[in-house]
Amino acid sequence: MTNPRVGLVLVTPAMLKRLPAEGVADKELAALLAGERLVPIVHGTTFEELVKVSPLLASRSGLSTAEEPLSEVAKKLAELVAV
Repeated sequence: MTNPRVGLVLVTPAMLKRLPAEGVADKELAALLAGERLVPIVHGTTFEELVKVSPLLASRSGLSTAEEPLSEVAKKLAELVAV
């Protein structure tokens, strides 16, 4: 992965179950965290649940489909990617 502009992580209940055992690929996560452009998208769960499994990932500003309609989440993502 070379100089990503934005990294998106889709956080689902299935991911929360797998994350403690499998983790996130260290290289990819480190590159995204260094760029300060990692955006967690929480779907079907909450940031509170994510904190229990990955406080570092949960500390990032992200979007939640429970807090706003999917169409609004998609609009915000399009704006982020366009920058």
